[in-house]
Amino acid sequence: MKFQCNRQKLNKAVENLQRVTASKTTIPALEGILLRAEKNKLTLCGYDLDIGITTSIDANIKTEGSVVVPAKLFSDIIKRMPEDIISVETDEKLIIYISGGKAEYKIIGMSAEEYPELPAVASSEKISIDGKTLKSMIRQTMYAVSDKDENPTQKGSLFEIANGTFRIVSVDGYRLAVRTEKTDFDGEKSIIVPRKSLQEIINLISDDVENVTVRAGGRHLTMLIGDYTIITRLIEGEFMNYKATIPSAFSTEAVINTRMFSDTIERMSLLLTDRIKTPIKCCFENNTVTTSCNTSKGEATDEFEANITGSYVEIGLDNKYILDALKFAETDEVKIKMNGSLKPIVILPSDGDNFIFLVMPVRLRNG
Repeated sequence: MKFQCNRQKLNKAVENLQRVTASKTTIPALEGILLRAEKNKLTLCGYDLDIGITTSIDANIKTEGSVVVPAKLFSDIIKRMPEDIISVETDEKLIIYISGGKAEYKIIGMSAEEYPELPAVASSEKISIDGKTLKSMIRQTMYAVSDKDENPTQKGSLFEIANGTFRIVSVDGYRLAVRTEKTDFDGEKSIIVPRKSLQEIINLISDDVENVTVRAGGRHLTMLIGDYTIITRLIEGEFMNYKATIPSAFSTEAVINTRMFSDTIERMSLLLTDRIKTPIKCCFENNTVTTSCNTSKGEATDEFEANITGSYVEIGLDNKYILDALKFAETDEVKIKMNGSLKPIVILPSDGDNFIFLVMPVRLRNG
């Protein structure tokens, strides 16, 4: 195999693929990136048996062929080569020669035959989603994906399509995040996408990606994102009945400035540490939100104005959970709905309902 290509394009592709190469595996080839040179294209693949990414870049192919290169070493070399055009060549012993300007490297590769094939997704149905919209939907819900092992189905986000509506749902037992958009797809789909794959999807959707094409099979999902194709194993199992956790009626409603609420929670959080888990007390009454925190480090109080209707509520909130919800609301104002001190609070945009965030309260000591 022998080819020449642009260093910046190769470097970008290798950096994106290196993230999904395996670090500890019984298949050494998966610690590398598969290079395949043919028909004036260099195709690259990174894979760890759960998620794989492939892409192609233009190249001047002198001799067609394939090889597996050690991912980190190859990435470090390409990143530091002094010239914009680099040459890569392999011999019959799988020695890889890399040169650019006066810099030359000789490293050991592996046979492409040792590299596992990516699974195929048998689905004729294609779903097209606006790239920026999909990125926003994942960003606004991924924070609520569980990092615990008790329930595997909560370690990813539910992609649910039905009746012309596309929802992404995440839950970890203490909070829930739902993001909704309309879709032209008239079928029904329900799959669970792992957290790592969600992060890679976000990483690959750049500003110039207009549409993402999705194909979902029984066990795997593929997405065409610009010049990249990502394939991921899906999480098997039944996602929780999240709709049953969202109350249909509320006794108290508050329209709140998102920044004001975030700032006051952060001020209360100065008295908290990883060891001190005291909840922050929030009181909603007379168009005023009063917050307070009492720990072994000291006491703090604060308040700000809000538009509040309904019954008085005194509720304890975990500072991290409420800050996450406010951060990913990404709106100037939010609507908070409540049913007393022991029921979950529901956070919505002040106008509309394209996202729903639910946060469980923490019982106050005097409650």
